[in-house]
Amino acid sequence: MPTADRETVTGLPPGIADAREELTPMLSQYADLCAAHEDALVLFQVGDFYEAFCEAAAAVARVCEVTLTERSDSTGDYPMAGIPIDNAAPYLESLLDAGYRVALGDQVEDAEQASGLVDRAVTEVITPGTVVEDELLEAGTTNYVAAVAGGGGAGTDGTAPAAVGLAAVDVSTGECLVTSGDRDAVAEELDRIAPAELIAGPDAPAFEPSDAERGWTTHAYDPGAFERRAAAERLEPYLPAPDRRFDGDAELRAAGAVLAYAEYTQGDDGPLSYVTRIRRYDPRDRLRLDAAAQRSLELFENRGLGASDTLFDALDETSCALGRRCLERWLRRPLVDAEAIRSRHDAVGELADRTLVREALGDALSAAYDLERLVGRISRGRADARDLRSLHATLAVVPELKATLAGADGEDVDDGSADRPRTDHLRDLRDRLDELTAVRELIDDAIAANPPPEITEGGVIREGFDGDLDDLRATEREGREWVADLEASERERTGIDSLSVGHNQVHGYYIEVTDANLDRVPDDYRRRQTLKNSERYYTPELKEREEEIVGAAERADALEYELFVDVRERVARETERIQGLADAIAELDALRSLATVAVEGDYVRPTVRDDPDAGVEIEGGRHPVVERAEESFVPNDADLPRGSIAVITGPNMSGKSTYMRSVALAVVLAQTGSFVPAQAASLPVFDRLFTRVGASDDIAGGQSTFMREMSELTEILHDAGTDSLVLLDEVGRGTATTDGRAIARAAAEFIHDELGATALFATHYHDLTDLAEERERAFNLHFTATREDGDVTFLHRVVPGASSSSYGVEVAELAGVPAPVVDRSRDLVAAETGDAAVSDAEGRDTETDGPDPAADGDQGDDADASLREFLAEGDEREEAESADASAATDSDPANDGDPQTDQPTSSATDLTAALRDLDLARMTPIEALNALHDLQSRVDDDR
Repeated sequence: MPTADRETVTGLPPGIADAREELTPMLSQYADLCAAHEDALVLFQVGDFYEAFCEAAAAVARVCEVTLTERSDSTGDYPMAGIPIDNAAPYLESLLDAGYRVALGDQVEDAEQASGLVDRAVTEVITPGTVVEDELLEAGTTNYVAAVAGGGGAGTDGTAPAAVGLAAVDVSTGECLVTSGDRDAVAEELDRIAPAELIAGPDAPAFEPSDAERGWTTHAYDPGAFERRAAAERLEPYLPAPDRRFDGDAELRAAGAVLAYAEYTQGDDGPLSYVTRIRRYDPRDRLRLDAAAQRSLELFENRGLGASDTLFDALDETSCALGRRCLERWLRRPLVDAEAIRSRHDAVGELADRTLVREALGDALSAAYDLERLVGRISRGRADARDLRSLHATLAVVPELKATLAGADGEDVDDGSADRPRTDHLRDLRDRLDELTAVRELIDDAIAANPPPEITEGGVIREGFDGDLDDLRATEREGREWVADLEASERERTGIDSLSVGHNQVHGYYIEVTDANLDRVPDDYRRRQTLKNSERYYTPELKEREEEIVGAAERADALEYELFVDVRERVARETERIQGLADAIAELDALRSLATVAVEGDYVRPTVRDDPDAGVEIEGGRHPVVERAEESFVPNDADLPRGSIAVITGPNMSGKSTYMRSVALAVVLAQTGSFVPAQAASLPVFDRLFTRVGASDDIAGGQSTFMREMSELTEILHDAGTDSLVLLDEVGRGTATTDGRAIARAAAEFIHDELGATALFATHYHDLTDLAEERERAFNLHFTATREDGDVTFLHRVVPGASSSSYGVEVAELAGVPAPVVDRSRDLVAAETGDAAVSDAEGRDTETDGPDPAADGDQGDDADASLREFLAEGDEREEAESADASAATDSDPANDGDPQTDQPTSSATDLTAALRDLDLARMTPIEALNALHDLQSRVDDDR
């Protein structure tokens, strides 16, 4: 949305600003709230609706598709549009999607008790990163707002920029993360955290999401919140001695600012007491996966046409929202500590072995609610009675979980496995399952089993919890019973069979008599209301009972609300314990999910090696997502010594990319704590995983496909090291063949010689396979295929050595390219590569093995053979022509000294001499190939 358009509907609308001094009290109140929230669209409670006025009303009507009306008063006519409060969520979501931040101006005073204008105040500012309403949040996900603060110029050595501070908080759960690093490291962390909203300090560098369509929104915030003193004061209620809890001022300032913003959006009611988990972390403590790696490995998003499965989808067998959120967090930040990885593997293995225990845990966990979001609402004073009952239902599951885990640990079981050793990880989890018995009993005693949604209208507190409340309810109940009996007794007393007793909100209780029976009305009846065909009365006793009933009901409702608030506050005091329980339940569910996937997917526990020379060893490895979508999957081995580079060639569609991804995903899964899809696996612990896979552009960012490819390659060549795993797929294919081949070769050599990273390099540049002869730690792999009678079969099997063909024309034919184009393509390939390629295309049975004669103009063995044959023929022709020339000279003296007859009669001699003059040993591979190509063309022309 253009900035100019936004400015007319956020803050004080110009249409109201022009008449500010003449506005009615209510519109003046609206104007004050708008002026105090210049960056938000204010929705103003008027009865049962949230209303907007003037330019803001036009925006609400357009975005929410509601009717634009008018409000008229003595100062003029003002456009007005509103949304219903009891169904506001979908409209608010539309406004957020349109890019607005919305300030809710609620009535903060009871309209019936107000003298004059009802007081209103902004109770919440809803923004993309600070949404807390369940209706606007996806279950089991995180929703961060992040802040970045600059480090204030140069670093301590005066040469490098100081670290940038990054802090992110999930306002719905209270989780807060803080870190710092150089600009590139912070950009990588932002892509990993994926905040919905980013606020930037005045000295912070600019950060743009790697994916503009799905990235965060960025805006400036009060610069004062980023000042060091203000940030430290903001943090004091959350952390003791905040100055000593962070690594530098940038982290402290970012953390203080993001919490200030979170408090502002929640109504500026002070510190958010449920934000108890402010965790400072170092990105190097986890496997670093940048946006390119997450995207190309399809960890959380699959952009393939018609595709939906991701690695997270393949792993997600969680039973509750807590577990789903935990599993996502683990997958975004896999471990790098070998002992921690093995500990998770221990727990997964234990649960995988114990089917009954695993299934019992799943059944119990399915009854658990999202404790993190529940306790957030409870701590903010926004939880209703149903929220407390949800907390109670979750706490009731905990004893069952502990008892089930005791069985998993080898205790209290009767299946003959009581001597089974228990894992430390599961034992620790069981100890962390805090039953919170007092909280559970308090809620059970205080809150009705099926409470109404409103907490101010009674029916919330269970009978027997409070004596005074019980007395009031008894008085109310007895009064209603007396009224219920009044109709029968008055009919009998008056003899009026049609007499009825009723109640309405305006006139209270009444006795209604039709006009035909007015002559029988007793003297003690007092007229209350005249209707068209009847009269309504009351008696002094009915009036007295009414006052008792109404008074008791009002006092009971008020007392119930007080009691409920007290119970809620008592529960809120246990916020940290509830959050600790939530962590334990989340981890247990995530482990159970990984165990379920391991069993159902036939995954194996990997051996994790943390010695510096450990390489990747996988037997029968599979792709965890692809195998779910295919009826059959061909497994492959991987043996990558540490620091080696595997050059992978083979036909299009043979499975090179899938193979590379399967190796990388095995690493990600293992370091997440999961078993891996293979027959056996021994893996090192990597610190970073880089990918350059697939072709994509960034039109909005002004990057072509090749420029984006080079940008990603640049990051790899700058940042990879000996503990990194690198995947490169078709590097250099986005530009001219000569340039692309040179870039690919130079990049491979640099990774091998300078970086020492473990790498898989898939390419159609078949001349790169000679790296295996030139570099000690380089070797070749290729995917096999067969071709018979013109039909190509891809075997999807990786074997040592180099490939002989890319089968590009055949793949084009399989894709449905028109036959004339395919036939012409074969002709052009034959012209480039010689008759051997034609014979292959006409049906010779081949298996890919050796250099590719058809790829990118490479001549290969067939071309070399053709030249060798021509050379031999040329020698024979030269000898014969020399002999003929001598004979002709001897027999015809007239020819003696003729310069034309001194030259050979065929150009073969020239070609032979040119070929012999080639100094291939001193040429680059590209120069040699070009020279051979020129000579081959001359051979073809002569033939």
